[in-house]
Amino acid sequence: MAPIGVGDTLPDGQLGWFDADDKLQQVSVHGLAAIKKVVLFGVPGAFTPTCSNQHVPGFINQAEQLKAKGVDEILLVSVNDPFVMKAWAKTYPENNHVKFLADGLGTYTKALGLELDLSEKGLGIRSRRFALLADNLKVSVANIEEGGQFTISGAEEILKAL
Repeated sequence: MAPIGVGDTLPDGQLGWFDADDKLQQVSVHGLAAIKKVVLFGVPGAFTPTCSNQHVPGFINQAEQLKAKGVDEILLVSVNDPFVMKAWAKTYPENNHVKFLADGLGTYTKALGLELDLSEKGLGIRSRRFALLADNLKVSVANIEEGGQFTISGAEEILKAL
């Protein structure tokens, strides 16, 4: 399947998320993103160096600027279980805006056409690193990295596009 691109509609899917009351919920991507401007960004794995030290902190640190430019939701998705995503989110106490969403089986990542096979590294099927900007589910920016690169999918690149 071809990766999602500009002009495409975000597919719907169910992702795991711990709400403010610390209750595990299954949330619909369309429920989170319809009639809104959203950033949906994905990483290969929780607690991995580039993801933890650069990609996620970039969106957390730039969240207010993204919101000021009209972004309603900042959604992080990773092929990890919801408990891992919850634990990872807790390592960013300064985070007020990024939702950490779990794609436990990689089903949503596959629907986006963004799976990355890291089996040779013992990690199985994961997500390519990416950042999408969508307005009412329609993708207007699709910054999708090759391999393990981190050059076009950061918060700064999304800010430039707004």
